[in-house]
Amino acid sequence: MAEEIFDVCDEQDQVIGQAPRSEVHARDLLHRAVHIWIWNSRGELLIHRRSEWKDQYPKHFTSSSSGHVDAGESYETAAHRELFEELQLKGTLEYMTKLPGGAETAFEHTVLYFLKTDATPTPDPAEIAELHYLTPSVVHSMVKSQPGEFTPPFLALFRWWAAHSGLK
Repeated sequence: MAEEIFDVCDEQDQVIGQAPRSEVHARDLLHRAVHIWIWNSRGELLIHRRSEWKDQYPKHFTSSSSGHVDAGESYETAAHRELFEELQLKGTLEYMTKLPGGAETAFEHTVLYFLKTDATPTPDPAEIAELHYLTPSVVHSMVKSQPGEFTPPFLALFRWWAAHSGLK
């Protein structure tokens, strides 16, 4: 299987070139990623533990679905693709925010989308080891007590969300 090619971006998220995934990660080049948070009708957030085979942050908790934006792909197209690849779900995504690329986001310009659904996800075992629907307060407690168990982009997104949702 051919290695993924990502757009390499500057600090303003303007594309300045392309590079293979391994080079982008090895050199901490700025690139693009999407995260989708799935909320059920009970107000619980779906998070997952990454599989042990992931090249970055194996066995860490992260967003319901997440992934890189391929070269030439839009954020929204990537979000729909990742949601289906990882969880076999489709739906109407709501744009929430965009965080700039940097060390806090694993050098990813990161766009967050929300999806509200009670559909049953079917996780890809190559990507996802565990799924958990948790209340925001439980996730907040976990983030505070065990931040090393989460991917940096998820932590940055959760901190943004907590600040904007009034969660203390």
